[in-house]
Amino acid sequence: MRLLFMGTGTSHGVPMIGCSCPVCTSPDPRNRRTRSSLLVTYRDKNILIDTATELRLQALAANVTRVDAVLYTHFHADHVFGFDDLRRFNQLQGAAIPVYGNVGTIAELKECFAYVFRGCPPKGCSKPRVIPRVITGPFQLFGLPIQPIEVYHGELPILGYRLADVAYITDCSSIPPSQKEFLHDLDVLILGALRYEPHPTHFNLAQALQVIEELNPRRAWLTHMTHAFDHAQVEKELPGNVRLAYDGLTIEA
Repeated sequence: MRLLFMGTGTSHGVPMIGCSCPVCTSPDPRNRRTRSSLLVTYRDKNILIDTATELRLQALAANVTRVDAVLYTHFHADHVFGFDDLRRFNQLQGAAIPVYGNVGTIAELKECFAYVFRGCPPKGCSKPRVIPRVITGPFQLFGLPIQPIEVYHGELPILGYRLADVAYITDCSSIPPSQKEFLHDLDVLILGALRYEPHPTHFNLAQALQVIEELNPRRAWLTHMTHAFDHAQVEKELPGNVRLAYDGLTIEA
């Protein structure tokens, strides 16, 4: 399984508009973070987790020309607003794309992108062709076992995912004990860590590291990060099995 970090930033992205801090003006490309998304390649199939706002730019940067399915964590703008860019993959593949999410996310997609779900487009217009599927429990995609992980983004229930021995959990502020039972014996844990300071709806760095220590994956990467983190500096502060992800990073699992 190959994991490609399409984006590793928070909702503002890095650099932030109007900010001249050392990270936003850094020449280190690892400090340039588009909105968070992960591409999982398994048996030559591409499973995209979230359609981030910059999906088109992310796909061009990484030479991604195929998306076979989409898993949504939740419906916030930075995780869904690349939705319309799926239509280019429809054109390349000649097929509709199944999109998965919890009941709230699928309902919000249908409301936010209502033009996609009503009838045929006017002549000369195009729209994404998707097959919405509500997640109700564990399932498989292309032979890959997928366990949805129900976590909380503040008070909002959202989904993380375990895909074989890899877990992806972002925008999370708490993981119920019942869901931690699905997160043992991981090879790779990808976890959101927003900043140093506490936040009401996201793990900060200390909280993320505490969760990693408790779950004890063999390897962990942090994502969904603000401009509070200078890549080179924060890497020096992390335990040996924990790294900061960056846009374009590819790892094998």
